[in-house]
Amino acid sequence: MNTSVQSRKTVIQPTLARLPPLTSLRAFVATARHLNFIRAAEELHVTSAAVGQQIRLLEDYLGQALFHRARGQLQLTPAGLALVPGLTAAFDAVLSAMTQFVTSDHEQPIRVSVAPSFASKWLIPRLDALRRAAPGLQILVDASTQLTDLDAGDADCVIRYGSGAYSGLAVDYLLSEAVLPVCSREFADRHDLWKGAEAIEGVPLLHEEGAEHDHSCPDWHSWLRAEGLSYRLSQGGFHLNQSSLVLDAAMAGQGLGLGKIRLAEAEIRSGRLVSPFGAPQPVSFSYFFATTQHKSRLMRVDLFRNWLLAEARASQTIDAIAMHSIRPALGMIAAE
Repeated sequence: MNTSVQSRKTVIQPTLARLPPLTSLRAFVATARHLNFIRAAEELHVTSAAVGQQIRLLEDYLGQALFHRARGQLQLTPAGLALVPGLTAAFDAVLSAMTQFVTSDHEQPIRVSVAPSFASKWLIPRLDALRRAAPGLQILVDASTQLTDLDAGDADCVIRYGSGAYSGLAVDYLLSEAVLPVCSREFADRHDLWKGAEAIEGVPLLHEEGAEHDHSCPDWHSWLRAEGLSYRLSQGGFHLNQSSLVLDAAMAGQGLGLGKIRLAEAEIRSGRLVSPFGAPQPVSFSYFFATTQHKSRLMRVDLFRNWLLAEARASQTIDAIAMHSIRPALGMIAAE
C-alpha cells in the first residue's frame, strides 16, 4: 500500500460542497471496471496519463490508496473494493436519469414560430432533409407573424425576418435577403419585358404590404429610383400581405412582382419564375433563429438549430440564385 497516501489520511465528512471532483470519481469507476488505465482512458476518451492523475487526486482526497500493482496487474485495494459498489450504482443511476431525459426530450415536438412565407417557401420544402438528419425529431410549425412570448411557452424557438436585435435571447444569423423583379415566362413574353425596365410602363404590378413587409425592402417606386429610372407605374395589379402571395401571383401570370430571392429560389431554379430585367437589390433585414438561453440547452432545440445553421451555410449566395433566372440573349431579342 502507498504509505505516503496513508500518512495523509484524514477524516472527511462529505457534503455536496466538499465532494471530490466528479471527473476523479468517474475515472475511478472506469478503472475499477477494467483494472487497466489504458482501457479506462479509451472509455472516457482521455489519455491514460489523465486517468492516472485523476486517480491520484481521489486518493489524496480520501487519504487512502485505491489501487496497487501485483505482478504487473492493477488490483483494487480493500478501500477501493469498498468504494466500487456505491459509486457504480450512483453513476448507473445518473446514466439512467439522463437517458430517460434525453429520450423524452427528443420525443417531444419542437414548436417553431415562423412567418408564413418563410415557412411555406423555405422551411417546409426542407423538412425531409431534417427528417434524414434527425430521425424521430418532431416539429410543429406555427406559421404566424404574431408576437411570440418564448418565456411564456408560446414556442420553443422562432425564425424571424428582421434586424436581429432580440434582447435577452440566444440569436443566430441565418440568411441575408434581396429582391428582384420576377414574373412567369409567359407574362414576360406577353408584355415584352425582355427589352428592359423601360417596358414596365403600364404593366400590372404586384405590391407587397402587411406584416411581412419591411421598410428596408424597396417598393416599385424606390426600386426604380435605385435603378436610376423614372416611369409611370400602372394603377392595375394587386396588393398582397405576404411575400409568398407575391410569388404565387407572379407564377400565375397576374403581374410583375418584387420577389424576395431566398423565398423564390425553388421557383427561379425550376423556371416557374424568371427575372426579365434588373439586378438584385439587398435589403437591411435578414433571417435569424432565436430562442431563450434555457431552451437553447434542450436537445430537440439544439438539434433543430444545428440543422438550420447547416442548411443556411449550404445555401447559395443571392447572386448565384439570381443567375438561374433565365433571360434570352440579346441576339435572340433582336431576331424576334
